[in-house]
Amino acid sequence: MNKTILTLAIASLSLVACKKDGEKVDSQSAVDSTAVKTEDTAAAVMPDSATINKAWMDYATPGEAHKMMMAENGIWNGEMTMWMHAGAEPMKQTVSAEYKTVMGGRYQEGIHKGNFMGAPFEGKSTLAYDNATQEYTSTWIDNMGTGIMIMKGKYDPATKQFRMEGDCVDPVTKKTKKMREVVTVVDDNTRKMEMFDTGYDGKEFKNMEIISTRKK
Repeated sequence: MNKTILTLAIASLSLVACKKDGEKVDSQSAVDSTAVKTEDTAAAVMPDSATINKAWMDYATPGEAHKMMMAENGIWNGEMTMWMHAGAEPMKQTVSAEYKTVMGGRYQEGIHKGNFMGAPFEGKSTLAYDNATQEYTSTWIDNMGTGIMIMKGKYDPATKQFRMEGDCVDPVTKKTKKMREVVTVVDDNTRKMEMFDTGYDGKEFKNMEIISTRKK
């Protein structure tokens, strides 16, 4: 009787051990299978060197959009009208801007000067056309603040307008608000820039307009 019980116990332990060994094998097989699949996926999505080189060449090569930016090169004089809030009395100032393309015609840089409420004003803009995303990105900094405004958008050849959207932080509320800019190409030597701000009531209003003419 004791021998029978001992035999059954040994048999049970053997079955448990075999089951665990089987689970280990299955688990290892699953890991190996996952590794193989990962390697296969990586190999499948990895482009060849010729494709990679061409993509980077296309990304770095200035195109028609960059030629448009280059056409802006020069000094522009502007008549600026500002509104501090919706329904406010307009304030008029004269401003100037000098544009040039940099880094082999890949980017536009603008230096802006003028007066704001009797104080000297200076600003700097950059404009890029991203060949990959096929959209424009602009940045703006000036001596009236310490932040950077970033906008993105596209050019509509039908209306001859650059339409950009972005946001900035309101120094009064410390909250982010939406901004919008529309630049219309009136002719080769005339541009109309309109800036739209968001009021404290959450509604959009036109806060700036600049009519610029190229200095000859």
